Amino acid sequence: MPAITLSEAFACVPDPRSLHGRRYPLVPILCLVTLGLLMGKRTLGSFARLGRVYGPELLLALGFPRGSGPTKSMLSRLLRRLDVVALEAALARWLAPRLPEDAEVFSLDGKTLRGSRDGEVPGVHLVAAYAPLVQAVLGEIRVDAKTNEHKAALELLGILPVKGKVVLGDAAFCQRDLAEKIVDAGGDYVLFAKENQPGLVIDIQAGFSYEAAAARRHAAFSP
Repeated sequence: MPAITLSEAFACVPDPRSLHGRRYPLVPILCLVTLGLLMGKRTLGSFARLGRVYGPELLLALGFPRGSGPTKSMLSRLLRRLDVVALEAALARWLAPRLPEDAEVFSLDGKTLRGSRDGEVPGVHLVAAYAPLVQAVLGEIRVDAKTNEHKAALELLGILPVKGKVVLGDAAFCQRDLAEKIVDAGGDYVLFAKENQPGLVIDIQAGFSYEAAAARRHAAFSP
Protein backbone atom coordinates (compact mmCIF):
# COMPACT_ATOMS: atom_id res chain seq x y z
CA MET A 1 0.00 0.00 0.00
CA PRO A 2 1.63 3.31 -1.07
CA ALA A 3 1.98 6.02 1.56
CA ILE A 4 -0.42 8.94 1.30
CA THR A 5 -0.29 12.37 2.91
CA LEU A 6 -2.54 13.27 5.80
CA SER A 7 -4.41 15.70 3.56
CA GLU A 8 -5.06 12.91 1.05
CA ALA A 9 -6.34 10.68 3.83
CA PHE A 10 -8.66 13.40 5.17
CA ALA A 11 -10.04 13.98 1.66
CA CYS A 12 -11.93 10.68 2.03
CA VAL A 13 -13.85 11.89 5.10
CA PRO A 14 -17.36 13.04 4.10
CA ASP A 15 -18.24 16.66 4.87
CA PRO A 16 -21.52 16.73 6.86
CA ARG A 17 -22.26 20.34 5.87
CA SER A 18 -24.37 21.47 2.94
CA LEU A 19 -22.64 23.27 0.08
CA HIS A 20 -24.56 26.45 0.85
CA GLY A 21 -22.61 28.70 3.19
CA ARG A 22 -19.61 26.36 3.52
CA ARG A 23 -16.89 28.91 4.24
CA TYR A 24 -13.93 26.68 5.03
CA PRO A 25 -13.02 23.36 3.36
CA LEU A 26 -13.01 20.28 5.58
CA VAL A 27 -9.47 19.03 4.95
CA PRO A 28 -7.68 22.18 6.23
CA ILE A 29 -9.94 22.18 9.30
CA LEU A 30 -8.98 18.59 10.13
CA CYS A 31 -5.30 19.44 9.54
CA LEU A 32 -5.63 22.42 11.89
CA VAL A 33 -7.14 20.26 14.63
CA THR A 34 -4.45 17.62 14.12
CA LEU A 35 -1.73 20.24 14.38
CA GLY A 36 -3.28 21.57 17.57
CA LEU A 37 -3.38 18.10 19.12
CA LEU A 38 0.26 17.47 18.18
CA MET A 39 1.16 20.77 19.87
CA GLY A 40 -0.56 19.66 23.07
CA LYS A 41 -3.73 21.73 22.63
CA ARG A 42 -6.88 20.18 24.02
CA THR A 43 -9.71 22.70 23.54
CA LEU A 44 -11.58 24.00 20.52
CA GLY A 45 -10.69 27.55 21.49
CA SER A 46 -6.97 26.75 21.42
CA PHE A 47 -7.33 25.23 17.94
CA ALA A 48 -9.13 28.31 16.67
CA ARG A 49 -6.49 30.63 18.15
CA LEU A 50 -3.64 28.99 16.23
CA GLY A 51 -4.37 31.15 13.21
CA ARG A 52 -4.27 34.34 15.25
CA VAL A 53 -1.11 33.30 17.10
CA TYR A 54 0.92 32.17 14.07
CA GLY A 55 -0.65 34.35 11.41
CA PRO A 56 -2.18 33.75 7.98
CA GLU A 57 0.98 32.04 6.72
CA LEU A 58 0.16 28.99 8.81
CA LEU A 59 -3.45 28.89 7.65
CA LEU A 60 -2.44 29.23 4.02
CA ALA A 61 0.05 26.39 4.43
CA LEU A 62 -2.71 24.20 5.89
CA GLY A 63 -4.91 24.90 2.89
CA PHE A 64 -7.25 27.71 4.00
CA PRO A 65 -7.64 29.68 0.75
CA ARG A 66 -8.01 33.14 2.30
CA GLY A 67 -5.57 32.81 5.19
CA SER A 68 -8.35 32.98 7.78
CA GLY A 69 -9.44 30.13 10.03
CA PRO A 70 -12.56 28.81 11.74
CA THR A 71 -13.96 30.04 15.04
CA LYS A 72 -14.47 27.96 18.16
CA SER A 73 -18.24 27.80 17.62
CA MET A 74 -17.83 26.71 14.02
CA LEU A 75 -15.43 23.94 15.04
CA SER A 76 -17.89 22.78 17.68
CA ARG A 77 -20.79 22.55 15.23
CA LEU A 78 -18.73 20.73 12.61
CA LEU A 79 -16.86 18.24 14.79
CA ARG A 80 -20.06 17.14 16.52
CA ARG A 81 -21.47 16.06 13.15
CA LEU A 82 -18.33 14.43 11.78
CA ASP A 83 -18.42 10.75 10.79
CA VAL A 84 -16.07 9.32 13.43
CA VAL A 85 -15.81 5.90 11.80
CA ALA A 86 -14.80 7.46 8.47
CA LEU A 87 -12.23 9.64 10.23
CA GLU A 88 -10.72 6.64 12.02
CA ALA A 89 -10.58 4.74 8.73
CA ALA A 90 -8.80 7.66 7.06
CA LEU A 91 -6.21 7.82 9.83
CA ALA A 92 -5.70 4.05 9.64
CA ARG A 93 -5.05 4.31 5.86
CA TRP A 94 -2.53 7.06 6.49
CA LEU A 95 -0.77 5.14 9.27
CA ALA A 96 -0.70 1.62 7.79
CA PRO A 97 2.04 2.17 5.14
CA ARG A 98 4.20 3.90 7.75
CA LEU A 99 4.28 0.99 10.18
CA PRO A 100 7.67 -0.75 10.30
CA GLU A 101 7.85 -4.44 9.50
CA ASP A 102 8.19 -5.36 13.18
CA ALA A 103 4.74 -3.94 13.97
CA GLU A 104 3.26 -7.43 13.80
CA VAL A 105 1.38 -7.29 17.10
CA PHE A 106 -1.38 -5.02 18.28
CA SER A 107 -3.59 -5.20 21.33
CA LEU A 108 -7.29 -4.43 21.80
CA ASP A 109 -8.28 -2.59 24.95
CA GLY A 110 -11.22 -0.57 26.19
CA LYS A 111 -10.82 2.54 28.32
CA THR A 112 -12.92 5.47 29.44
CA LEU A 113 -11.45 8.75 28.21
CA ARG A 114 -10.07 10.67 31.17
CA GLY A 115 -11.89 13.91 31.89
CA SER A 116 -14.77 13.09 29.54
CA ARG A 117 -17.39 12.58 32.25
CA ASP A 118 -19.70 15.55 32.72
CA GLY A 119 -21.84 15.36 35.85
CA GLU A 120 -24.40 12.61 35.36
CA VAL A 121 -23.31 12.11 31.75
CA PRO A 122 -20.97 9.08 31.59
CA GLY A 123 -17.49 9.42 30.16
CA VAL A 124 -16.57 8.56 26.58
CA HIS A 125 -15.68 4.87 26.36
CA LEU A 126 -13.33 3.77 23.56
CA VAL A 127 -11.95 0.53 22.21
CA ALA A 128 -8.49 1.07 20.75
CA ALA A 129 -5.96 -1.01 18.81
CA TYR A 130 -2.45 -0.22 20.03
CA ALA A 131 0.82 -1.38 18.44
CA PRO A 132 3.27 -1.54 21.37
CA LEU A 133 6.43 -2.06 19.30
CA VAL A 134 5.94 1.26 17.52
CA GLN A 135 3.95 2.99 20.31
CA ALA A 136 1.13 3.94 17.94
CA VAL A 137 -2.66 3.76 18.15
CA LEU A 138 -3.80 2.16 14.91
CA GLY A 139 -7.43 3.06 15.43
CA GLU A 140 -10.17 3.45 18.01
CA ILE A 141 -13.96 3.33 18.09
CA ARG A 142 -16.42 4.74 20.57
CA VAL A 143 -18.50 2.29 22.59
CA ASP A 144 -21.95 3.83 22.84
CA ALA A 145 -24.76 2.93 25.23
CA LYS A 146 -26.37 0.50 22.78
CA THR A 147 -23.36 -1.78 22.35
CA ASN A 148 -20.30 -3.11 24.22
CA GLU A 149 -16.54 -3.52 23.82
CA HIS A 150 -16.93 -6.82 21.99
CA LYS A 151 -19.18 -5.37 19.28
CA ALA A 152 -17.05 -2.24 18.97
CA ALA A 153 -13.94 -4.42 18.54
CA LEU A 154 -15.63 -6.30 15.69
CA GLU A 155 -16.24 -2.98 13.93
CA LEU A 156 -12.68 -1.82 14.60
CA LEU A 157 -11.19 -5.01 13.14
CA GLY A 158 -13.06 -4.27 9.93
CA ILE A 159 -10.91 -1.19 9.26
CA LEU A 160 -7.54 -2.43 10.52
CA PRO A 161 -4.79 -4.24 8.56
CA VAL A 162 -5.14 -7.61 10.33
CA LYS A 163 -3.45 -9.86 7.75
CA GLY A 164 -0.18 -11.25 9.08
CA LYS A 165 -0.72 -9.65 12.51
CA VAL A 166 -1.20 -11.12 15.99
CA VAL A 167 -4.10 -9.56 17.88
CA LEU A 168 -3.91 -9.51 21.68
CA GLY A 169 -6.88 -9.02 24.00
CA ASP A 170 -8.17 -9.72 27.48
CA ALA A 171 -11.13 -11.83 28.56
CA ALA A 172 -13.67 -9.27 27.29
CA PHE A 173 -12.66 -10.20 23.74
CA CYS A 174 -12.80 -14.00 24.20
CA GLN A 175 -15.67 -14.27 21.72
CA ARG A 176 -16.10 -16.80 18.92
CA ASP A 177 -17.15 -14.30 16.24
CA LEU A 178 -14.24 -11.98 17.05
CA ALA A 179 -11.72 -14.84 16.84
CA GLU A 180 -13.26 -16.00 13.55
CA LYS A 181 -13.04 -12.49 12.08
CA ILE A 182 -9.32 -12.28 12.91
CA VAL A 183 -8.59 -15.69 11.36
CA ASP A 184 -10.72 -14.97 8.27
CA ALA A 185 -8.73 -11.75 7.74
CA GLY A 186 -5.44 -13.69 7.78
CA GLY A 187 -4.35 -12.90 11.35
CA ASP A 188 -3.79 -14.80 14.58
CA TYR A 189 -4.88 -14.03 18.11
CA VAL A 190 -3.84 -14.49 21.74
CA LEU A 191 -6.64 -13.75 24.22
CA PHE A 192 -5.88 -13.66 27.94
CA ALA A 193 -8.15 -14.84 30.74
CA LYS A 194 -7.20 -13.45 34.16
CA GLU A 195 -7.95 -14.50 37.70
CA ASN A 196 -10.73 -11.90 37.91
CA GLN A 197 -12.63 -14.15 35.45
CA PRO A 198 -12.45 -17.43 37.47
CA GLY A 199 -15.31 -19.15 35.62
CA LEU A 200 -13.74 -18.54 32.24
CA VAL A 201 -10.33 -19.71 33.47
CA ILE A 202 -11.86 -22.95 34.77
CA ASP A 203 -13.64 -23.56 31.46
CA ILE A 204 -10.42 -23.02 29.50
CA GLN A 205 -8.43 -25.30 31.79
CA ALA A 206 -11.11 -27.98 31.51
CA GLY A 207 -11.06 -27.75 27.71
CA PHE A 208 -7.31 -28.17 27.49
CA SER A 209 -7.36 -30.98 30.08
CA TYR A 210 -9.97 -32.87 28.04
CA GLU A 211 -7.95 -32.51 24.83
CA ALA A 212 -4.76 -33.69 26.59
CA ALA A 213 -6.55 -36.70 28.10
CA ALA A 214 -8.08 -37.59 24.72
CA ALA A 215 -4.64 -37.43 23.10
CA ARG A 216 -3.20 -39.75 25.76
CA ARG A 217 -6.04 -42.27 25.27
CA HIS A 218 -5.55 -42.20 21.53
CA ALA A 219 -1.84 -42.82 21.93
CA ALA A 220 -2.43 -45.68 24.37
CA PHE A 221 -4.76 -47.57 22.03
CA SER A 222 -2.86 -46.87 18.83
CA PRO A 223 -0.94 -49.87 17.39
